[in-house]
Amino acid sequence: MDYALVAVLGVVVVVVTAAFSRRLGVAAPLLLVLVGIGYSYIPGVPQIEVEPDIILMGVLPPLLYAAAINVPVVDFRRNFASISALSVVLVVVSALTTGFVLFLLLDRLDLGAAIALGAVISPTDVVAATSIAKRLGLPPRLVSILEGEGLVNDATALVMLRTAIAATALAASGAFNGWTVLADFGYAVAVALAIGVLVGVVAVFVRRKLNEPVLDTAISFAVPFIAYIPAEELHASGVIAVVAAGLYSGHSSAHFSPQSRISERFNWRTLQFVLENGVFLLMGAQLAGIVGEVHADELSADLAVYLGLLATAILIVVRFIFVWPLLLVVRRTERRASERASRAGALAERLRSITIGSERFERRRDRFVRSADRRQNDVAQLREEGLDARGTLIVGWAGMRGVVTLAAAQSLPRDTPYYEQLVLIAFTVAITTLLLQGGTLPLVIRLSRIRGADRAADRRELAELLDDMAAAGIRSLENPDFALPGGQEVDWAVLERVRHDTLLASQAAWERAEHADADDGILESPHQQYRALRREVLIAERGVLLEARSQGSYPSRILMRAEALLDLEESRLQQMDTGGRVE
Repeated sequence: MDYALVAVLGVVVVVVTAAFSRRLGVAAPLLLVLVGIGYSYIPGVPQIEVEPDIILMGVLPPLLYAAAINVPVVDFRRNFASISALSVVLVVVSALTTGFVLFLLLDRLDLGAAIALGAVISPTDVVAATSIAKRLGLPPRLVSILEGEGLVNDATALVMLRTAIAATALAASGAFNGWTVLADFGYAVAVALAIGVLVGVVAVFVRRKLNEPVLDTAISFAVPFIAYIPAEELHASGVIAVVAAGLYSGHSSAHFSPQSRISERFNWRTLQFVLENGVFLLMGAQLAGIVGEVHADELSADLAVYLGLLATAILIVVRFIFVWPLLLVVRRTERRASERASRAGALAERLRSITIGSERFERRRDRFVRSADRRQNDVAQLREEGLDARGTLIVGWAGMRGVVTLAAAQSLPRDTPYYEQLVLIAFTVAITTLLLQGGTLPLVIRLSRIRGADRAADRRELAELLDDMAAAGIRSLENPDFALPGGQEVDWAVLERVRHDTLLASQAAWERAEHADADDGILESPHQQYRALRREVLIAERGVLLEARSQGSYPSRILMRAEALLDLEESRLQQMDTGGRVE
């Protein structure tokens, strides 16, 4: 009963704090950490202790899956080099650097355990960084890089943590072999990728066969655990398996029904909101308990905090030293990719004019032409959203750590020397980076004067896309082979109504693009009048529905169906008002 009450109060605190943070213009994770710290030092309140396995096995998989299904695979692919460098190479370099420094400063700490702690404090938190980035309107490419880094670097850190612990045990037994350690690392990654993709393929296949959005969403809730548990049982990386399954499922969501996509999106958003904010609250609430467990005869809490601050400074310096050369490498890579894309495009143009009459040749030519077009599109998009010095500054400063750091530190073997102090060091790093870098990141973004996506350009591109979609839809009506299911003749009035509704979304989008200077991007127009009148009709209809419900004049199943139709129509109008933007 006590746990249920704490959970309910926690959800209430999360919702209230998140709503309050929007008015203050501060990211909710920062406030929740402070609220949790304040709670931990209230005299007489029960101390909150959370087993690390609850976070690593119960919270982390759905959080990563929720983020992965919303990451466009095309953005992940285009920025794969930057994401890989930040989430793999930087984590390894940071872990080795901080681990070696701690090894030198703590005489009873062996090198393997020190590197394990370095792996714990190296991964950044995807939630804290991207919540600030999206709220302040950073360029989409920077958001994609930060999201991709946050998805993968937890896996790198946890695999490195496990490898370092295993290496320590082998060294103690005298059976240490560097090649075996590297082989275990590669095995953990390769097997996890295979499991994640396999789970994603099977999940998509099963969900395509379901016509019930509730069942579909219920299965999607199980997917991260179905990917995580077998990978961990096979001593692979459960995190990598979850991310791979999430990326595949999100990329394949076009195969699902519209109702399933809507249901999955909003249910996962709700679950993600509660979990990601709840863990920050728990993180702060454990501070007093962590400090109280430190034994001063081994290493005082004050010295542990100072070591945590030193580790924080090292991590910040290493990250900045790393990201600036990365900018040069990215620019050189993009130049080479542009040259290759230009050559492939020229060859594709020549192949388009060749006619041989061989079906096999035409298939290969079409595949090559599509590949060349994709390369050119990638280059054009990356050139438009170029990663400049200001963007590199933001990436360098967005190095906040989160709850995974604390949970992973608590998962260290209990017999590790300075165990309680190492946990406090990890907690100090997480709290300091969250409050220092997270708290000042908005100021750094404003001072850098970096601009996000051009809203007017986005509206024009959206209108152009809707034009193309509408044109294809109307052409399908003009197909001479088109016939209604029953074979009846098409009514001209119905056909005109379908054409009108098909063009409605693109026409509304062009209004927003052409009048972008208005407060909401829409001036008084026929479509604005249409939506206003339609909304008035819906208000009247909902009034009748509520009256019928209060009177009980219709069966409840009929009222529920009528309410669902009204909700769907209101949702459509809201999407038109926001230009298709998810609020």
